[in-house]
Amino acid sequence: MKEKLMAALLMALTLLFGVLPAEAGTWWNPDWAYRKQITVDTTPAGADLTSDVQPGVVLVRLHTGNFGYFLDVGNKAKDLRFIAGDDQTPLKFHVERFDPINEMGLIWVRLPVVKANDKSLTFYMYYGNPSAKPGGDSGATFPETTVLVQHFDNTGGMPKDATAYGNNVTISTAEALRASVSGQGAALKFNQGMTVPASPSLQFDAQHGWTFSIWAKAEKSMRSGPVLRVGDSRGANVSLELSSMRPSVVLRDAAGRKQEATSPSAVQPDAWHHLAITGQGGELTLYVDGEASGSLSATLPALQGPVVVGHGDGGRGGFVGGVDELRLSNVALSADTLRFMVKGEGPGGKLLTYGEDGKKDAEESGETSYFMVTLHNVTLDGWVVIFVLLIMAAISWVVMISKGLVVQRTGRENQLFQRKFLALESETIDELDSDDDEDLDEEGASDVMLAFGGDHGEFKSSNIYRLYHVGIKELHKRLGHSVGTEAIEMTLSPQAVDAIRVTMDGAMTREYQRLNSQMVLLTIAISGGPFLGLLGTVVGVMITFAAIAASGDVNVNSIAPGIAAALVATVAGLAVAIPALFGYNYLSTRIKEISADMRVFIDEFVAKIAEMHS
Repeated sequence: MKEKLMAALLMALTLLFGVLPAEAGTWWNPDWAYRKQITVDTTPAGADLTSDVQPGVVLVRLHTGNFGYFLDVGNKAKDLRFIAGDDQTPLKFHVERFDPINEMGLIWVRLPVVKANDKSLTFYMYYGNPSAKPGGDSGATFPETTVLVQHFDNTGGMPKDATAYGNNVTISTAEALRASVSGQGAALKFNQGMTVPASPSLQFDAQHGWTFSIWAKAEKSMRSGPVLRVGDSRGANVSLELSSMRPSVVLRDAAGRKQEATSPSAVQPDAWHHLAITGQGGELTLYVDGEASGSLSATLPALQGPVVVGHGDGGRGGFVGGVDELRLSNVALSADTLRFMVKGEGPGGKLLTYGEDGKKDAEESGETSYFMVTLHNVTLDGWVVIFVLLIMAAISWVVMISKGLVVQRTGRENQLFQRKFLALESETIDELDSDDDEDLDEEGASDVMLAFGGDHGEFKSSNIYRLYHVGIKELHKRLGHSVGTEAIEMTLSPQAVDAIRVTMDGAMTREYQRLNSQMVLLTIAISGGPFLGLLGTVVGVMITFAAIAASGDVNVNSIAPGIAAALVATVAGLAVAIPALFGYNYLSTRIKEISADMRVFIDEFVAKIAEMHS
């Protein structure tokens, strides 16, 4: 019985630990402060692979939509590292472009094996180590069978080969294309083109096969022309051509005989398409956007000679549009490998899913904060707007607090003074007036100074008392001596009474202006805060879309984080305006009450002196 019980307990524990989630991977290197998890999806929703790809080279696109830590990456992205899902094995990679100012990065990463119909393959991008040395290795990123890779990303000079073979462009009349499939491409017009000279690594035979591929975007005005040619124009060569927007593969042997296979359907003009040719044995196959679109059975010659994009050898007419990501391999790649390239490099590809950025200490403690992640995605212009809004918020809070204290103290002392004033007889109306009126008005003093450092003596904060003081001074001036029983027989003309009222009205106007001083700062915060926030959001959205367009990553997952970060500016604007709105309405109501009390007091004061001296 005891043995059965122990066995059942062991089985229960086994099931429990099988159900519990696996513990998060250990941190690869404690010298790196941050990491981002990236998942590869080869299911039908992603690359739709039916067979494994090995090795698989993926393009990691970073922009404001999926990465908010550009300023935490070291100079020239020297601290970037890519680690396999086991959090131990470094992956080969190289940086095509990393621009922290415009917040865009393009990095090519080599994965040893990519399983078909699977979405469990993950790897990590580590960053945040200022003392790290550059870790990219362009020559080892692509397979050894890839003999030419042109990103066309050079800002100056001729485009350089990204492989270790050094097959660089030596002749080029092409122009730079700013927004392409991945970063910068090349623009061609009619007889423009680029040429890579022949080299020992650019030799292709039918036994091992070959694969030539390129991304192309033909302009609508183009009629026909060669996109890519491999081989001597006077000898054997294979070319990719477009005629009436229909791709075709053209094979010419050494004698000049021509064979051709054309795609049954045309491609869309002014849109990027992946064109590829594979050849092996006696078969040439044309691929359009990763799908077989034509084939040609023929005796394949050995190819050796220059690689020409467009009309790099000075021919007339030709391809008009943009090209990017030229790639040549000395083996025939499988259809799944080509599909993997298309889904990973093309616009709107869903091959990679970008997880949230993790910080070493936070991940070890299991802490996650979507709000902090959103803040890290805010662009520089957004922070500028938020900084301005913070200043506005600080000013509005200072105004509300100081004005609230002043209004509260004024109202309290007004009530105290009014109770004492109503208790006065007509003969002792000047009894509450102080002879020492120096600095009584405290003109020029701000609400902050009055709230925290003003004279808090009796009635000194009461503006009704100040009106009373002005009225008594005017009364003394007209009667010639103090008001009292000795002056009971003295009279004031109606004009004198009106003059006292006018003087007190003027004093009340100044008191009203004093109460309303700096209230305009609250109205600026109420009306200007949301508009400034909206400005930050619009600019942030513009930058997000521009970065996404430049990187070529167009999908909801890439757009949503950038939009969320851009909305932070609007939230900040509302956070400034809403408290200011409540504070303004409260203060306005209190100021109106105090103003009404001042008006009532003037009427009561004038009525008393008119009754006594008329």
